[in-house]
Amino acid sequence: MRLLKQLVTVFVVAFAGSAGVAAVEGNALLTLVLGVAVAGLLVVAYAWAVRWSERRAPVEVAAKGAVAATGRGVLIGVGMFAAVIANIAFMGGYRIDGPGSLAGAGALFGFMAAAAVSEELIFRGILFRIVEERVGTWSALVLTGLLFGLSHLANQHASLWGAIAIAIEAGGMLAAAYAATRTLWVPIGLHFGWNFAAAGVFGTEVSGNGETEGLLNGVTSGPALLTGGEFGPEASPYAVGFGLLLTVVFLWLARRRGNLVPLRRGARVDAVARLAQ
Repeated sequence: MRLLKQLVTVFVVAFAGSAGVAAVEGNALLTLVLGVAVAGLLVVAYAWAVRWSERRAPVEVAAKGAVAATGRGVLIGVGMFAAVIANIAFMGGYRIDGPGSLAGAGALFGFMAAAAVSEELIFRGILFRIVEERVGTWSALVLTGLLFGLSHLANQHASLWGAIAIAIEAGGMLAAAYAATRTLWVPIGLHFGWNFAAAGVFGTEVSGNGETEGLLNGVTSGPALLTGGEFGPEASPYAVGFGLLLTVVFLWLARRRGNLVPLRRGARVDAVARLAQ
């Protein structure tokens, strides 16, 4: 029931926020402001739902250390995408055809902030965290990673391979980031940094959602196996490779810190509570 209560709460706020952002589409400033506001409201709603359903402080979204943790995640996400696009460009699959749009980048900042927060709260804050208590870290990582990949099949230029790539490089990596740190701020920052770098900086397609207008007018060309095709660079082998590498690093950190939850019947190990002690 706590899973249902939390999901319903976050879904309602996310749906209302998405409708609001769609209503101001075309106005970059309003999209930026509303997107950031929705992201903040989602965190508040999640924290309230956790207190209501679990009778505990939601330390995974605690204000203390939030800026630093989010910043670390953003740096990792931006650095990872920059490495991916650099490899694609080296192979002749990406070029810059001049500057893009500052207003477009601003609108994408707000949109991506709301999207990253909503998806991390749902998939890592609620689904992964609660499922992990029952079946352990490894099983929860696989199950929620697959769900995360499948959730992208409804996108405009979705493909089966794109969904599989997302499940591997993002679903697994972001869950591992939460397991390693036991804070949602790192995966939120990582998710946002990756998405904004892809769309808001390099002007590439994100998860098959259509063309974007970022700071740079980026053009991808060449075989889909290299560039990810219409789905975007997330379907490229470089993205999958770097995502797998970071997943291994985060899981190693989680193991070293004693944050991995074992698979055992009836287990309910609250790693968040251990962090708070």
